[in-house]
Amino acid sequence: MAGVDTSEIRQWRSIVTLIAFVIANILVLWPFHIPVYVPKSVVDLTWRCFVYLRIIPASTHHAILNNKERCTKHFVRFNFPVNFITAPLIADLFLLAISAIGREEVHDGTVGANHIHPIDIMAFFITLAYIAISIDASGIIRWLAFKVLSWGGKVGHRLFFYLYAFFFLLGSFIGNDPIILSGTAFLAYMTRVSKNISSPRAWIFSQFAIANIASAILVSSNPTNLVLAGAFNIKFIVYTANMIVPVVVTAIVLFPFLLYVVFADEKLIPSEIEMHTLPQAAREKEPVNPNIPYVQHEAEETAESGEGRQEMTLSLANIMNPFLDRKGAAFGALIMSATLITVLAINAASTGTGEIPVFWVTVPAAFVMFCWDLGSGWVHRHETRQTAATYKKEMETARAERALERSAASKDGSEPKSNTTSGVSDAGDGVAANDMQTESIALKNVSDTNDHPNSQFDIPKLVVSNTAGNSPVIISGSEPQSPAQKSNPSPGDEDTLHAQNMSALPSAQMDSEKLEAGDFRQTTKQPIDRPNLVSKSREACEWLQETFPTVMAVAAHLPFALVPFAFAMFVLVQALVSTGWVNVFAWGWYHWSKRTGTIGSIGGMAFLSVVLSNFSGTNIGTTILLSRIIQAWKEINCAVDTSLITDRTYWATIYSMALGVNYGAFSTAFSASLAGLLWRDILARKHIHVKSHEFARVNFPIIAISMAVGCLVLRSK
Repeated sequence: MAGVDTSEIRQWRSIVTLIAFVIANILVLWPFHIPVYVPKSVVDLTWRCFVYLRIIPASTHHAILNNKERCTKHFVRFNFPVNFITAPLIADLFLLAISAIGREEVHDGTVGANHIHPIDIMAFFITLAYIAISIDASGIIRWLAFKVLSWGGKVGHRLFFYLYAFFFLLGSFIGNDPIILSGTAFLAYMTRVSKNISSPRAWIFSQFAIANIASAILVSSNPTNLVLAGAFNIKFIVYTANMIVPVVVTAIVLFPFLLYVVFADEKLIPSEIEMHTLPQAAREKEPVNPNIPYVQHEAEETAESGEGRQEMTLSLANIMNPFLDRKGAAFGALIMSATLITVLAINAASTGTGEIPVFWVTVPAAFVMFCWDLGSGWVHRHETRQTAATYKKEMETARAERALERSAASKDGSEPKSNTTSGVSDAGDGVAANDMQTESIALKNVSDTNDHPNSQFDIPKLVVSNTAGNSPVIISGSEPQSPAQKSNPSPGDEDTLHAQNMSALPSAQMDSEKLEAGDFRQTTKQPIDRPNLVSKSREACEWLQETFPTVMAVAAHLPFALVPFAFAMFVLVQALVSTGWVNVFAWGWYHWSKRTGTIGSIGGMAFLSVVLSNFSGTNIGTTILLSRIIQAWKEINCAVDTSLITDRTYWATIYSMALGVNYGAFSTAFSASLAGLLWRDILARKHIHVKSHEFARVNFPIIAISMAVGCLVLRSK
């Protein structure tokens, strides 16, 4: 019984390991920043070296040392993030430092042990995610959602059903991430342009729930399914055959519950939806690929500025006139279908010895998709660059006009604004600051310059641009400046921009929102930025975005953060295995299943998997931990009482966990899944802010009915 020994937990290293595991999971649930104070002289010396080596611009060094919020007389504050990436990693490093874990735990937690191979799982999931997100980048999901919206018409309940079924069918095929990426934004726009939908709550929560429910069908749809199938040697086709009935029944029963119980409010899901109409000119306009830089800038800025009518038109255009790359969508769908069919066939044909890793199929498929995206971008590079330049020019012009309008409005009101921002934004934290004396600059509209017919020269315009992607500001004086005027300025000439006031102009790195507000701060002589690694990297990134927009858009949305998090959690759970804690938990589960039987095992594991998804490092960490516990539980049964666990109880427990870790994503905490964190961030960018207590309150009845139905169907099987 060495495999189920629990004597090691009495050692101090075992106790510290458990404490580190618990604390790491608490920090994943409630992330924060730790202020780190570094001597100002050290920061100054380090940044001077970076500037000298041309790694960072000189303006960044200047901004940090003049940032009043971060700098004291002798120290500079830096914020160290403690979140779902750093917390498990710090716990692993701490356990390594005290020798609580060693090489074996790190190896088993990365390369793999007991049929769980983290590297294979991550390679499979990331490469398959590339194909799925590339399909999404083609615009097919937004286009299909528009078609569903057209079919649903103005009947609210019918449209709600159509969208519900659409997200379920699509999510069961390509997983929940693409549905959340495009579907969430689509619903945000749709509810915004509706006249009688008071809140998007019913639509966005239903979409999030059904996307995660659908992801439980295929092994490839969710990394939790990959961990579970690998841990128990489940064939992919067998997994789908056992999960499809509980999932489909859950989706069928949940729909009327959502419509008539949870969201039974005419203001949330009206019987007849009244939509604003898209102007004819916007309807006839050729849709533009939103992955091209600056194309979406107009919609984002109008949403932030609160220009209601223009924002409404742009939101309508996003849903009523969507972009679709037909060739890219068709090729992506073909690659995805061929990949999934091949994976299922190879996995079903494997005999258990000499198995072919499934990522051997997905890596070449993702590479083919990547080459298609590269080739498509290169072929159309001239058009995309021209489109990006056109929209960039429009964005810069619009920002300059808004800056002039706000400055004129401020001047006409009472006093010009003298509240200022910093001259340079901090590239590290995005915090703009500069502790300098303020001075207002009166800006006059260019059209007003026609009041000076006797002027012999054109009114001079100064265009201030920057290299960070922000817009230029056009500053126009009311009269041309002569050398005499520059040397002897007239006190009453407020509209003339003098040479000595040049230091009050915004620097190249000024935050665009503050720049538009017309709030500038007089600065001392700003350092001149020479070409450096940061600026060249920025230029290279912009060139790549304009040349290969699809590749860059997909890369920006790939779940790379999942990789360090998953590896760190695998190592942490392996530490619990080696220190005996998993065996302790397995003994507890042994006694529970012995007393409650199959029904108790289904209900108990369903409850544990949902609860731990919220408190044990997302549903991925929960799957890793519970899989190890069930493996140890089987060892205990083989050593103690081989007749205790029947195949029915054993597999019912496993599939109950599969339901719980998938459904647990829409329970009480955003951090129950990485999809929840992504969903919250997308909504926040669309100016829909979901509070943590609202997320838990709305999801509680949804997760309760979903798990109850799923477990009942599982029990009946």
